[in-house]
Amino acid sequence: MNTDDLISLLAQDAPVRVRLGRALMAALVIGASVSAIVLVSTVGIRANMVEALQTSRVDFKIALTLIFAIVGCNLVFRIGRPGVAIKPHVLAFFLPLVLLLAGILAELFVLPADAWKASMIGRYSNFCLVFIPLLSLTPFMAFFWALKHGAPENPGLAGAVAGLAAGGIGAAIYAWHCPDDSPLFVGSWYMIAIAIMTSLGYVSGRRWLRW
Repeated sequence: MNTDDLISLLAQDAPVRVRLGRALMAALVIGASVSAIVLVSTVGIRANMVEALQTSRVDFKIALTLIFAIVGCNLVFRIGRPGVAIKPHVLAFFLPLVLLLAGILAELFVLPADAWKASMIGRYSNFCLVFIPLLSLTPFMAFFWALKHGAPENPGLAGAVAGLAAGGIGAAIYAWHCPDDSPLFVGSWYMIAIAIMTSLGYVSGRRWLRW
């Protein structure tokens, strides 16, 4: 009997407390809802959001972060099931990454070279690095709770995926407040914040998602 077969048998024999799919859906709904409430009740939605949504930069930022969150959540819904192929869903991350690269190239083409640095640094980069992880914490913890009801073959990878998905949710929610709209800014600080959550997820998963 190989390792994959053994993992599958153990998962089938384990007592079922909560169905993994239901647990993950509850984690997604609760985590995203709490994060949205935190945003609205603290810094709030961007004051000129109605006007901002008429600009391509803001539309791009919101659409990109939403796609990133969807792709991440799609993967986390599969990572806790032993024997389920995840490679096609990992490849789906090329979509937001290609879109981001296209947005950055378009920004570099439109802006003069002496404005690139200011667009990348933005006005609130430090706040972005703090607030996206803050908004990611509830989805992060909720996904970890849900994954404890599954049987991830690689706890570290499962934790990293949970952190990635949570970071995507946090970024998608924060985008409704953030006044820095440049794809250069998103490609730098948003991605760093998501990487922080992914790294935290990997370290935490190796400890807390072992079974």
